[in-house]
Formats: sequence, C-alpha cells, structure tokens
Amino acid sequence: MILPTTRALFLAMLLSVVALAGYRWPGTLDVMLLADVALLAAVWIDAVLAPRAGPGVGGRVTIEREAAPAFSVGQAGEVFYRWRNAAARAARLRVREVRPDLLGGAQPPRALRLAGRGTLRERIPVVPVRRGRETAAGAFVVDSTGPLGLGRRRATLALPWTVTVYPPLVPMRLRASVAQALKRRELGRQPFRRLGEGRLFESLREWVPGDDLRHIDWKATARRRKVITRQYEAERRQQVLLVLDTGRLLTAEIAGVSRLDYVVQAALELAYAAVQHDDNVGVMTFADGVRHFVAPQRGRLGLKRVLDVLTVVEPKLVEPDYPGAFRYLAARNRKRALTVLFTDVIDRFASDALVANVASLRPRHLPLAVTLRNSELDALAGLRPTAVRDAFRKAAAEELLHAREEALGHMRRAGVIVLDVPPERAAQAVVARYLELKRRGRL
Repeated sequence: MILPTTRALFLAMLLSVVALAGYRWPGTLDVMLLADVALLAAVWIDAVLAPRAGPGVGGRVTIEREAAPAFSVGQAGEVFYRWRNAAARAARLRVREVRPDLLGGAQPPRALRLAGRGTLRERIPVVPVRRGRETAAGAFVVDSTGPLGLGRRRATLALPWTVTVYPPLVPMRLRASVAQALKRRELGRQPFRRLGEGRLFESLREWVPGDDLRHIDWKATARRRKVITRQYEAERRQQVLLVLDTGRLLTAEIAGVSRLDYVVQAALELAYAAVQHDDNVGVMTFADGVRHFVAPQRGRLGLKRVLDVLTVVEPKLVEPDYPGAFRYLAARNRKRALTVLFTDVIDRFASDALVANVASLRPRHLPLAVTLRNSELDALAGLRPTAVRDAFRKAAAEELLHAREEALGHMRRAGVIVLDVPPERAAQAVVARYLELKRRGRL
C-alpha cells in the first residue's frame, strides 16, 4: 500500500491555496492541475524507491524476535527485536506492533532508522496485563518512507506469538526466602532432617533424660537390656490437594481485582510451601463440571503442573456442580489428603449443597474451606448512618453478614476447618494454617 507523507500533504495543500489565490488568471487551473499530477507522480516514485518490508525475495526489511518462553504478572520483562535491511539505501521506518492481549495488544508507533545493509537490535520492555496462555497472530505494521520524504510504503510483517503469563511469582518467592532465613536463624543451620518432630518413624536410639516416655520401645529395650526410644521426624510425602470453585461466586471483583486472582495467588503460595515441606501437591478446578485435575505429585514437577493449571483458570458465570465435582474427586483421589477448597458462601440455604459435599470428605480427608470476606461489606456494616438511606444499607449489610456467618458456622459444625479472611491476607493465612496443621499432626 502506497500512502502520502505529511510533507506531501502539506505541498498539496499549498498548491491548492495558490490555485485559489490565482483562479482569475487564465491558464492557472491548468498549471495547478499539472502540478498536482506531478506531485502524485513524485509521491508514487518516492514510495516505490522506499525499501520494502516483508518476507520473501522482494522483501528488503525483515525482523526476528527473541522473547522469554513465559512472563509473570507484576514483573516487567524484555523482548529483543533484530531488524535487517538488505537494501543499499537507508530505511526510515515507522513501526506499530500488535501484541497478544495478555501483553497489551496494539502498541503506540515508534520511529526506526536502518543503515544500508545494516542491522538494528531493539530492546523493548513488556509488562503483562493479566495471566493466561494465548496464541495470537502478532504482527508489525511497517511504514517505509522514501528518500524524498513524500511517499511511504506500508506492509504488514506477520509475527505469530504463543505467550504464557504466569500469576505473580515474586511475592511467593520473597515470602518463602524470608521464612527460610528465619528458620536458619532459629536453628543455626538448616538440617537435612528435623529429628524429634512429627510422627514419622526414623530410627532407634538409647534413651536419655528428657525424652518422652511414650516413645520408649519396650521390645527393643528388653532385647538390648537398656532403655531404647523411638526417634521420629516430620512427616513427608503427604497429600495436599487444591480445589478451586470457579463458578459464579468468584466472578465478582473486589477493588477492581478479580476474586479468583486472589484465590489463584493463595493457592500458588500454598503449593510452593507444600513442595518446600516435601509434600505432594495437586489441583482440581470445577464450575458446572470438572475442568482441570492434576493428581498430587512431588517436587518441582508437581508445582509446575499446578502452576500451569492456575495460569489458565478463569471464572464462569454458572452455578457450581458440587455433587458432581466431589464424586469425581472421591473417585480420583483415595489417599488421605489435606483438601483445600477455595470458594465462597452467601447464606445457609444457598450453600447447603456446598456444606453437604465438603463434609462428605471426612473422615478420609482433612477438609479446609477458604472463603474471602468482602471488605466493602464489612465497612458498610460498621458504618454509623447519617441518613435514612445509609441506615437501610447498613441493615442490609448486617443481614448479609449474619446469613454468611450462619453458613460458615454450619460448615464448622460439620467438621470442616473454615478460614474466612480478607482477600489481601488469604495467601499468608492459608500457608500459616497449613503449617499449623502439619505441626499438630492433623494430616
């Protein structure tokens, strides 16, 4: 496509002004018409002389991209572009990049200049907008300006892009590093095994004053004719299963942030903590049906598969199918596990199906329900009304909170551990509760 530049448009406007000023003179219009034709010819010739952008034999300007395989929300990345000009003439370019929506979509144009038979390497910052995985037909719209600056040739360089944007990983790693530093400071150094804790049998040794009398092995004592005690270490290879309810209850937003994003961050930090404690971690997401299921696995492989699921999970405006989801879970995971359900409740009657199915996990599994409080609703319930309308809003908020607390109480009486926290504290609270359960030997 051939287009005039701003300079050519200015010359055309100047010729029009001159023609209007001298329209009374005979032959002026003919001269102006010839001038317009000459200007159009100059624009066309100038655009033809401009280096052509595009692949193939006729393409003189090409581009290559070097990008990381994945990005993370909240952390700026970089993309490198290498431009090549195979023409002997210098190329003056005006480029506009079209990225996947996860990376911001269409970008503002920028100017480039390539020397004849030269290359240029660009380093462009990339700030992910949201998490997810997307395969998009990325492209560059390139305007190549001619040597006279009158015409430009427009071409589109296709640059497909498969991009993965993970949830925020920096806060998770920072909290984990701080926790590890505190442990090292308390212990002097981090041992490979933490003996004397937990209930997993490790070895036998001679009893010393101060040891728990309940750990004495009387058979070994009789055999060796001296008091022998059992030595234990913290339990490992236990099962932690993250269950995310992606139905209508998590489609709402809190202060402009999706409730599901808070849930994803909390689930990711819990998975990281479980892997650090040598536990197996898995994940299941469901709405009107089961959408993802990854059986609990150990180590980095399990964490990577959980991260892949949490990257692409999205809420759906449907009623969750709790009976179907928990039947699926019971058939797929028979080994005892800490089953952490991330969901929300409205009132007891609307949450009867949720309460009944979560309680069915006991006694084989240890259920933990994590619900997010609405800070705006809490603030409205504690507001001192100054007008009649405010009084009605306060009464409605108090009624909603009372119904919600009644549903959570019904869940607690059914034997479910309930963690009801503000969204911004969900990640820290769920990790702390997991560590407490490990310390108390509830798993």
